[in-house]
Amino acid sequence: MKEKLKRVALNCYVYRWEDSPVAIHIYLNEKLLSAFTETEALEQLYNASLLPGVVGPVIGMPDIHTGYGLPIGGVMAADYERGVVSAGAVGMDINCGVRLLTTRIPAAAAGGDIISRLLAAIARRVPAGVGCASRVKELRRADLEAVAADGAGYFIQEGFGRREDRERIEDGGCLPGADVAAVSRAARERADQLATIGGGNHFVEIGKVAAVLEEDTAVRFGLYKDRLYVLIHTGSRGLGHQICTDYSNLMWANAERNGTRAPVKGLACAPIHSRDGQNYLKAMALAANYAFANRQLITHFVREAFVEVLKKPEEELGLDLLYDVAHNIAKREKHGARWLLVHRKGATRALPAGHEGNPRCYLATGHPAIIPGSMGTASYVVVGTSAIGKTFCSVNHGAGRVMSRKKARQEFSREDLLNQLGGVVVAARDIKFLKDEAPLAYKDIDVVVATLAEAGLTRPVVRLQPLGVLKGEGEEA
Repeated sequence: MKEKLKRVALNCYVYRWEDSPVAIHIYLNEKLLSAFTETEALEQLYNASLLPGVVGPVIGMPDIHTGYGLPIGGVMAADYERGVVSAGAVGMDINCGVRLLTTRIPAAAAGGDIISRLLAAIARRVPAGVGCASRVKELRRADLEAVAADGAGYFIQEGFGRREDRERIEDGGCLPGADVAAVSRAARERADQLATIGGGNHFVEIGKVAAVLEEDTAVRFGLYKDRLYVLIHTGSRGLGHQICTDYSNLMWANAERNGTRAPVKGLACAPIHSRDGQNYLKAMALAANYAFANRQLITHFVREAFVEVLKKPEEELGLDLLYDVAHNIAKREKHGARWLLVHRKGATRALPAGHEGNPRCYLATGHPAIIPGSMGTASYVVVGTSAIGKTFCSVNHGAGRVMSRKKARQEFSREDLLNQLGGVVVAARDIKFLKDEAPLAYKDIDVVVATLAEAGLTRPVVRLQPLGVLKGEGEEA
């Protein structure tokens, strides 16, 4: 398999297939390459390269591993006029994403049982686990039309956040074009999970800024060594999962009519401007806006929890939103002279300094791209460089798995997991149910982040160290 990888630049390899109509690039450094066994993920990139209207290169990020259709850590761009959209190339948990809150709280002030108390206060407000529903009755019956129209902004206006939060969310927290009518009844019935984090690799994490790697940018971002931060990682939950399932089935069933037979069902697709394609994009936008709203509501409840435990006003604690970035999403973007529909599955947008798509507050720096590690290991904030256009302004979204969930559950004991966590406080019903999230089931986040940095595509700004994490058990799709 590795003999088909040809190095074309530092940490960048072409995956060579004679009949692939477009280039396939994968980003690995020497350490990742030596341990690389993801044959199936490479085949998935190859399959994606065969879809109509796909523009090269199809890209595998350093955290690449096998997924449904397109690998996690996959980027696929299609010509907006003649290309296709694929539900599987977006993924099940539409707009699974992460946001980072900065604080003015010194890590030294979080001694004793403070982290445990903060996590407990958050857990009382934010249910965790697969299938869990909102704790607030009104949120279980949220106005989907309002969510479609305004995403996170709807709840900010309702008092669940600050006015300035909106500028620091990708796309202002609302993708245009969302339409509830494009969503099945089964999907709408699963829209009772706002203000929840689900299971799998989703979490609320409290930690400290462990290292500042680019001082000037860190100061602009409000990130200072040894201050606490909060990471929130979740998405559109059951709503997004059902939308992906519905439209993957529909696109597969209508492939002959649409003239878009994919190599595998996981990449079932439809022309962007077809009825199926447009309806999917409307449904996807609803799920994306639901996810932005979900993280906004959790932010509100996290702020409440900090005030309750630390007995200080919110303005003194900080808890400012740095940024909220999406992955598992398809977006219309201009790259060079062409309009493309960029699918990022387990990949994050990282617009460089000066790019007009940046929020005004980040025009001079490029917006923060937040890359969480596994439970118990470091995370990073990076910015894209002027060379990031090589990946359609995309970076990896995390560390990436090296071990399946099933294997991790078999491989590790409860004691193994505790040893790997190294003292990180975990709030969960029973930690034994989180063995599939053990740090050693994931790649080394330091190596993964270094891969794109060495290639000149990103600049790391800070390294984050977890102190405590709220997790829900169960496998999140």
